[in-house]
Amino acid sequence: MTLSRLAVVAAIALAAFPSFAGELRMEMRNNNGTERFVYVPDFVRIKPGDTVVFDPVDKGHNAVSIDGMGASDSIRINVGFSKKAAITFDKPGIYGVKCTPHVGLGMVGVIVVGDVTVSDSMRKSVSKLPLKARHRIEKIFDQSRQS
Repeated sequence: MTLSRLAVVAAIALAAFPSFAGELRMEMRNNNGTERFVYVPDFVRIKPGDTVVFDPVDKGHNAVSIDGMGASDSIRINVGFSKKAAITFDKPGIYGVKCTPHVGLGMVGVIVVGDVTVSDSMRKSVSKLPLKARHRIEKIFDQSRQS
């Protein structure tokens, strides 16, 4: 395997799995090869004080907080359409993001900060999302328990 192919394989593997990093990139994409309207990765686990960079690889997407998710006194995520923004998460919690025009198509993501678990109130807030978004986020919640 050539060095460039190895670099591509390593980049894909790193994007596919949650990781611990000082700065992590969450891409806003029209598709990931198998699903349409996605954040890549759609699930990340970070430490308090780490930063997530929202990167609009494809234009026409934003990232805003899902109501009922995050720490009780946490920041609100509000990344504008086709804008790149870095947000530092200082408080432990499970933060949900959605793309406003594409949430009905399932464009949601989850950022887990610290060692926390999904609460009943959080599951209740997710139940208010459109069906496809709700299914995707429940799948992410299940994935977060396994990692």
